[in-house]
Amino acid sequence: MNIEQIRDYCLAKKGTTEDFPFDADTLVFKVLGKMFALVSLKKWEAGETTINLKADPEYSEELRADYNSIRPGFHMSKKHWNTLYLHEGELQPKLILELIDHSYAMVIKGMTKKMRETLLG
Repeated sequence: MNIEQIRDYCLAKKGTTEDFPFDADTLVFKVLGKMFALVSLKKWEAGETTINLKADPEYSEELRADYNSIRPGFHMSKKHWNTLYLHEGELQPKLILELIDHSYAMVIKGMTKKMRETLLG
């Protein structure tokens, strides 16, 4: 998958915006202001294609046990975030998209009822 495919997929999700809140390198996708995906553009351009995604802690443990290319989140809460090392070639596009969906759903699940109602209308 390339960065444009990931960007398009994330932005197609309801309530999603993109931002560079930390620096000019880290592209962050948010739903109603809450982060669900982060990508280092500098690393991506250098061939180290990674994406940080939120995940249920138990599911994170399963994913890390099943895939060498899924590790605790780089510069993130190791309990709630994973880094997917896409350039290692282990992860199929279908799984990557499913994990983006899971991250988005986890963030929505953690929102207040009012925020969820605003989003889901």
